[in-house]
Amino acid sequence: MTTPRIGLLGTGPWAQRVHAPVLAAHPGVTLAGVWGRRPEAAAALAESHGSRPCATPEELFAACDAVSVALPPSVQAPLAVRAAEAGCHLLLDKPVATTVAEARAVAEAAERAGAATVVFFTARFGKEEGEWIDAQAAAGGWFTAHADWLGSVFAADSASPYADSPWRREKGALWDVGPHALSVLLPVLGDAEDVTATRGPADTVLLAMRHSGGAASSATLSLTAPAAAAGVGITLRGSAGTTDLPRRADGPQPAFHRAVDALLAAARTGRPHPCDIRFGLRVSEILAVAEQQLG
Repeated sequence: MTTPRIGLLGTGPWAQRVHAPVLAAHPGVTLAGVWGRRPEAAAALAESHGSRPCATPEELFAACDAVSVALPPSVQAPLAVRAAEAGCHLLLDKPVATTVAEARAVAEAAERAGAATVVFFTARFGKEEGEWIDAQAAAGGWFTAHADWLGSVFAADSASPYADSPWRREKGALWDVGPHALSVLLPVLGDAEDVTATRGPADTVLLAMRHSGGAASSATLSLTAPAAAAGVGITLRGSAGTTDLPRRADGPQPAFHRAVDALLAAARTGRPHPCDIRFGLRVSEILAVAEQQLG
């Protein structure tokens, strides 16, 4: 069997830090090419990882079995549609899109093409976190949950490489870290049947949800928390007592390696992964409801 070829769409900090090095080092794939909106950046990133730049997305699609996308959601969604139509499997970043229409277009294109899809939610692909999520979903009996997903990307004392991200500036914590919180809460508690959202300080958003499994949850989401207050925590309370999401023991690269493995398995077996485009679409639908309430 030939080694699957994966192309990279994107050249920004996330592509440089996670996508490119993992794809280049992964023993099960070949990094077949890199495309970016800045050709010089694509050339530099490709050269540093033993690949080649592509002048157009279509050139990349033609050389690949799958694409890995590290682009803003408004750019990712239409390119993902084009990639699926070109016969590529899709390894997408969260959120899939910041409008329901764009996310649904990706889902429909992937379904028409029979493309395997995986959306990279870092918590779902972290070893300790993923095992904890699976264990709590199997245990059941949860009554309430609370999530704090507090970043300091836009805090006055921020040194984040993502502080200049235009789409994060525009859409804020709801769309950047909201998908992370939902990726943990939904598989454990069930779909969000009712969603209420209100604003906190700066871009902070407070969510309250009623889930199909009967539990209620709340979440505090922010990209403007002071650095000393930033952090992630999720607590579940139920018939078995309380349990907390374990702290991440490693960085995002091992998690992304598992996401690549998941896409390869889905493409090989035809069995959808729990974090496929349909789950990504549902996350966008829930966040869109919350955004509408914020006005």
